[in-house]
Amino acid sequence: MEDDILTIEEVAKYLRVSDRTVYDWAQKGEIPAGKIGTVWRFKKSEVENWVNAKLSSESSRQAEMSIQVRNVLSQERVVFINHTSKRDAIVELSQVLATAPQVKNAAELTQEILKREELMSTAIGRGIAIPHVRLASVTDLVMAVGVCKKPIADFQTLDDEPIRLLFMIAAAYNQHSYYLKTISHFSAKLKDSDLRAAITTSSSEQEIYTLLTRA
Repeated sequence: MEDDILTIEEVAKYLRVSDRTVYDWAQKGEIPAGKIGTVWRFKKSEVENWVNAKLSSESSRQAEMSIQVRNVLSQERVVFINHTSKRDAIVELSQVLATAPQVKNAAELTQEILKREELMSTAIGRGIAIPHVRLASVTDLVMAVGVCKKPIADFQTLDDEPIRLLFMIAAAYNQHSYYLKTISHFSAKLKDSDLRAAITTSSSEQEIYTLLTRA
């Protein structure tokens, strides 16, 4: 029925967020809800309308957004990586990415990034891989960059070129269009062989960050 009454737990499961998140939304009046006694309850039809409105609004906003590197990457999340295995490099970079305030669950991030990589390699050729994931525990799109001091050969690349650059992206569930646009943005920028060479031969993280923000 459209007007089924839902509990916090049922709304959380439906929206793929935590019970606490739904509770906080209800307390702040951000989601349609009402109290029966001391317990929050939700009409299913109102929650669905609220979700549709939020998604439509977010999609419109993100469609108009251009990719500003400074908004998604900080200098502290640009690092050199010394590992030579895909798994070790991904784990290290995910731990760097998890230092961003937008990431609320570091263990989940690492687990899901690795799971995504097992499904299909994120190598895109030219020595570049872009591991990426969307999670409910990520509040806004954020990224980290790893420059490999030693080439990583076990990434299953189409062109057989070992990986030297890792661009890791994590986004919220409702950022699908912005997420795809960000991946596309860096895929296009990194086709520039001069930019790739400048990044891989840089001597400092600050220099790499400057190259990326100016590109």
